[in-house]
Amino acid sequence: MKKLLLIVSLTITSMNLAGAQQPLDPRVADLVHAGKIRVGIHSFYTKDSRTGELKAVSTGIIFLDIARILGARIGVEVLPVWHPTIPEMLTCLTAGECDVGFMGPDPSRAGVDFSPPIVQLDYTFLVPAGSSIQRIADADRPNVRIAVVRDHASTLTLSRIFKHAQLTYAATPDPTFELLRNGQADAFASVRSVLLGYAPKLAGSRVLEDHYGANLVGMVVPKGQTARLAYITEFIEQAKASGLVQQAIERSGLPGHQVAPAKTN
Repeated sequence: MKKLLLIVSLTITSMNLAGAQQPLDPRVADLVHAGKIRVGIHSFYTKDSRTGELKAVSTGIIFLDIARILGARIGVEVLPVWHPTIPEMLTCLTAGECDVGFMGPDPSRAGVDFSPPIVQLDYTFLVPAGSSIQRIADADRPNVRIAVVRDHASTLTLSRIFKHAQLTYAATPDPTFELLRNGQADAFASVRSVLLGYAPKLAGSRVLEDHYGANLVGMVVPKGQTARLAYITEFIEQAKASGLVQQAIERSGLPGHQVAPAKTN
């Protein structure tokens, strides 16, 4: 009798699973057949000095979480492909070595198409103890040196706004912060969440309250992949509306992030 009940139970379970299975969406059929989605993520990672393992940090934690939600929806494994800079990640996409990536919209970036935004990150400054810079506008003066990450969206925005200050470039956030800590810059411009992470490493430093713009980070796909972009757009809007993006932000425990506004038609 117990054996019969077990067989019936397994049969019902199999029927339920089959009934719950969604038909293959042709927009991501290639990813399903490959069994994986290769996700390009830039800057927001660190390398373990002992093992060499790459780990998400800062906003990268949220992006990786969202990528895994996307992978679960499609039914494929998520393979993060880490790059220290945006241009390298874009090369990965255009070369066909990444399937999707994370970045803010920028019309100057050729070879990719952009989804609606997922996360909003304000741009602001980190200044050292005793700095006379109280607001963003205070920094746009001759002889003020502002440390920035080369090619980052926050840098591109600042370069369009500021007319007098000198921008001092580094390749990634860590050496950019070192410019500030070593006295080679008077401020560090980036997204608020990143600056809040660096502030405890410089005694007396503070992150300004105001901001000079925001990075509305979404996903990118190689140009012309309209079907994949449509699928990702649908996923993003559903994830924002259902609270999945907010949950990913909360799981990260990181300040300075908020869900991007919903897409308006």
